[in-house]
Amino acid sequence: MKYIIIVLAFLAMSCNNKAENAHAHNADGSHVGEEIPRLDHTIWTDKTELFVEFPVLIVGQGSRFAAHFTEMDKHRPVREGAVTVSLIKDGKGIRNTADAPSSPGIFSPAIQPKEAGNYQLVFDLTTPGYSDKITIDDVTVYANVDEAIKALGTAQDDGSISFLKEQAWKIDFQTASAVKGEVYDVINSSGVWMPSPSSVKTLVAKSNGVVNFAVGNLTEGMPVKRGQLLIDVSSQGLASNNLSTEIAKARSNFEQAKAEYERKKQLFESKIVPKAEFEKVESNFNIAQSNYQGLTAGVSGGGKQIRAPFDGYITAINVANGDYVDQGAAMVTVGTHRSRILKAQIAPSYGLTMENAQSIWYQTKEGLWRNVASSAGSILSISKDVDNNRPLISVFAQVNDDIEMPEGSLTQVQIAMGNAIQNTTIPISALLEDYGSYSVMVQLSGESFERRPVKIGKRNGENVEILQGLEIGEVVVTTGAYQVKMASMSGSTPAHGHEH
Repeated sequence: MKYIIIVLAFLAMSCNNKAENAHAHNADGSHVGEEIPRLDHTIWTDKTELFVEFPVLIVGQGSRFAAHFTEMDKHRPVREGAVTVSLIKDGKGIRNTADAPSSPGIFSPAIQPKEAGNYQLVFDLTTPGYSDKITIDDVTVYANVDEAIKALGTAQDDGSISFLKEQAWKIDFQTASAVKGEVYDVINSSGVWMPSPSSVKTLVAKSNGVVNFAVGNLTEGMPVKRGQLLIDVSSQGLASNNLSTEIAKARSNFEQAKAEYERKKQLFESKIVPKAEFEKVESNFNIAQSNYQGLTAGVSGGGKQIRAPFDGYITAINVANGDYVDQGAAMVTVGTHRSRILKAQIAPSYGLTMENAQSIWYQTKEGLWRNVASSAGSILSISKDVDNNRPLISVFAQVNDDIEMPEGSLTQVQIAMGNAIQNTTIPISALLEDYGSYSVMVQLSGESFERRPVKIGKRNGENVEILQGLEIGEVVVTTGAYQVKMASMSGSTPAHGHEH
C-alpha cells in the first residue's frame, strides 16, 4: 500500500508539471515551442528584383529583414549602396537604414512596430549607379504572436523547387516576364551573308610606283582603323613616271598659270583685256591648280599613301610588297561588319510580296536572333520572276549590325508575313525540351520555382508563342533553367528558410 501511494504521488506531480508547461510563455508572449511565422515577398521593377524575408511584424518586437536586391540588367547582386525600410500608415511611420549590404546583395535593416494595423512597407534603394523605390501594400502588424499564428497558420511545404539567390548570383542567370506580344506567320528558310556595297571599298594606286606595305603583317581579316596607313606607293628611283618629277613639273605649271591669272585679272578689272581672254586664263589656272593638288594629296616621303577609309578589316589583298603598279590598279579591299546584305530564297508558293512582308529575323552568331528593324535595316527587294534556272524567289535585306559570321556563310532566317495576332510570348531560351514536350521554370518568388509544362505555338526569332500553361506577367527563367532543374533532381536542395 505504501508503494502504491508513492506512485500515485509521482503521477500527480507529473500531471501538474505538464499543465504548467502547456501554459508556459516566452518573453514575447508566445507559447513555449511556438515559432514566429515568417513572410516573404518578391517584387520586380524595371531595374531591380527585391526578394525579402522577415519574421511577421509584431507590436513591440524587432523584425530584421533579409532584403535580397538583384540588378535586373545582368541579374547580379547589388554590392554597394544603402537601403531604407519604412513602415507607413496614414502618412506617418518609422524607418531604419542599412548603410551597406551585410553580404553581397543582402541588406538587413530592422523595424520594431508600435501599433497593430495595416501598413505600407517601403524599400528605398540607393546605389552608385541608380536608385529605386519598391512598395509592398497591406502589410499587417499583429498585436501578438498568437494572433499572427491564428491568421497565418504555420509554414507548409508547397512542393516548389528551392534555388537560393546566392546560387543564382554565382551563375549565368536571367529571368523575363511573359508578355502580350505580336505573333506573325513565318517562313523558315536560310540566308547567305553578302557584302553591302556601302560597307566594302577597294583602294587603288593613285600613281605609278613600287608598293611598300606600311603594316608589317598585312593579311586578310586583319582589323584596321579609319585613317590607318596601309600602303605607300613610291616612284623614287624610277627613270620614268617618277612622282617627284611630275610634282615638280605640275608645281611649275601651277605657279606660272597663277602668275598669268593674277596679271590678267587686274587687266580685266581695269577693262583692258576682254572677258573671253580672261576666262581662258582663269580656266588654265584652275586646271593647273587641280592637277598640282591632286598629285601632292596623300604624298609623304616621295610616295602616295593609301589609308583605311573606315574602321573595318582587310577582305582582299591584290598586290605583293615590292610590286610595281600602274595608276588605278586595285591594291587592297577594306570591309566592315557593320553593314551586310542578307539574301534568302523561298518558294514562290508562299506569295511573299513587299506589301505583305513584315520583317526578317536572322542570327548574328549561333543561337542569337536579331530583327532587321532592330538594327535600322530594311527589306530591300523581293524578286518577282522565276524560271527553270531560277525556281526560287530571292529576298534581299539590308542589315546594319555586327555580324560575326563570315561573308558567304549561311544563317537561319525567319520571314514574317501577313498581319500579326496578339498572344502570350516568352524568350525561346526559357524552353526546356524533353522528347518533343516543352516546359519552363516559373519563378514563384525570389527563391521558389516551379517546373510547368507549356504548349507552344509559332516561333518569331528569339520569342515563342505560348498557347497554354502561362499567364501574362508570370516570370520564367531564361538563362540558368537547367541548373534550377538539376536542383530539383539533386535531392539536396537547401531549405527555404536559410540564415543570412
